[in-house]
Amino acid sequence: MAQTVMSTGNDELDSKMGGGIPVGSLTLIEGSSGAGKSVLSQQMIWGSLQKGLTLTLFTSENTVKSLVQQMHSLDLEILDFLLLRRFRVYPVELAGLGPQALRLLLQAMKQTPGEGIIIDSLTSAIGTLPAEAGLSFFEECKRLCANGQTIIIILHSQAVNPEALVRFRSICDAHLQLRTENDGKRVIKLLEVTKVRGGGSATGNIVSFDVEPGWGMRMVPVNKVKG
Repeated sequence: MAQTVMSTGNDELDSKMGGGIPVGSLTLIEGSSGAGKSVLSQQMIWGSLQKGLTLTLFTSENTVKSLVQQMHSLDLEILDFLLLRRFRVYPVELAGLGPQALRLLLQAMKQTPGEGIIIDSLTSAIGTLPAEAGLSFFEECKRLCANGQTIIIILHSQAVNPEALVRFRSICDAHLQLRTENDGKRVIKLLEVTKVRGGGSATGNIVSFDVEPGWGMRMVPVNKVKG
């Protein structure tokens, strides 16, 4: 049976997102440095691969080897999926491509097989460009989603013009925002599900979590964070 959502593989986390990100959605994951953007995307990659989806990752953050090692440390094994070509990883130096970065990335995305594309991250390609260039890229991604693709874009919030960021969010079907909070003893990561179209009543849900080697994302009760 065809999958209807991109799952994290974590039932509790999926439920906070209305059951998962609907297939065919354009999703923006944003947050500050160290807030857990890449970990969340890796959790979604692993969960979706487990459910049978075929995915492609364009990454400016990892090599194939470092990604496999990083996800292995979180007990998110992807090597078999790479060997079976159900998961393709393309390291890209977006910063070095200059003004052509978005155009070249979009060309590669249009030739990408499978049901899902993840970009981690778009920050270096979009941070210095005019807002209209970024807006055009998001609109083209939206067209790809209308043709059946599912796209997740990761951005560092502070590196993007705030007005442009508002426009990017409005185009996306789903918007997940990450931040950190200090409870006096440790730093906890918070995920706010601000929008998931077609994903049930998920809007406004806040998930607190930390990241543990060998376990990956571990949910932390909100009252524990506050207390």
